[in-house]
Amino acid sequence: MIYVVLFFLAFSLLLYVLLAGADFGAGIVELFSSKKNQAITKKTIYRVMGPVWEANHIWIIIMIVILWVAFPAYYNILVVSLHIPLTLMLLGITLRGVAFVFRHYDAYIDNSQILYDWMFKTASLVTPIFLGITFGAIISGEIIHTTSVTDYSFKALYIDSWLHPFSMLTGFFFAALCAFLSAVLLIGEADAINRKVYVKKATIATIAVVLIGFITILYGYYTEVLFVVDFIHNPYAIIAITLSAILLIPLWTSIRRGRRILSRIFAGSQVLLILIAAMVPHYPAILFTTEGGISILENKAPDSVIQVLGISLIIGGSVILPGLFHLLKSFKMIKILERT
Repeated sequence: MIYVVLFFLAFSLLLYVLLAGADFGAGIVELFSSKKNQAITKKTIYRVMGPVWEANHIWIIIMIVILWVAFPAYYNILVVSLHIPLTLMLLGITLRGVAFVFRHYDAYIDNSQILYDWMFKTASLVTPIFLGITFGAIISGEIIHTTSVTDYSFKALYIDSWLHPFSMLTGFFFAALCAFLSAVLLIGEADAINRKVYVKKATIATIAVVLIGFITILYGYYTEVLFVVDFIHNPYAIIAITLSAILLIPLWTSIRRGRRILSRIFAGSQVLLILIAAMVPHYPAILFTTEGGISILENKAPDSVIQVLGISLIIGGSVILPGLFHLLKSFKMIKILERT
């Protein structure tokens, strides 16, 4: 049953990166657009994501619950050692949600729209950066896991663990990935005239993802981050990244031709390959501290808890997944059966 729980944890991570990533990326695309294109993007965002944006964050809730119930040791390290970036991330999600609603319904022609637009676009950029920073801190090996907190300063325990170049680079990488996912999504939602704008945005975002990703790996290898060193020397990770790189060719072709379905499939496949490359080489050690990797299997809850949680996830998944599919299909977020 433990593998059922791990499957739902990994599946929730994948869906959150894809769905919430595209959600965050819409604000990033809007932020880095001309005033005219910002208005077009804003209108498109409400039409496409307005009915479903809240559902995107259900997956991070599921991940938190799974970690809390099934892997309390992991959960404890994360929420204590990384409480600052996690708090800033949650604050960003909240402010972004408030701005998303208010700039559409409240004082629509009032000057307060300037504030709401600023909140939405800024939070859309800052939130995924802190999400990436959190992940970078998890794999950086800089987290100090100790019961003798008095032996260390506040800065050493709660700031140095995440405020360093590797985590920052990971944060910018995830923000670029969100912009890439959103631009690819918006290609299929724009008319023929505006589609060229998102094709250009998707191309720029793709280049940014590749460059920042390369710099992040290069820096991690140069500074001997254990996660990166193992990643580079693992054949499965190399295969996954190579396949992801190969997919850039059909992806760019699909983007230039405005092929909405194929471009989304290739983009989603690349995200999946990136996550596989990141997780497989170190499993079951997914969290790295100054003492080394911590196995997720050796720090799980009792089998009775895992059993109940696994059954609950199966039952809940059988209800949530069809409902989510129906929601996305109803608002035309799923177009697999349509012409590309």
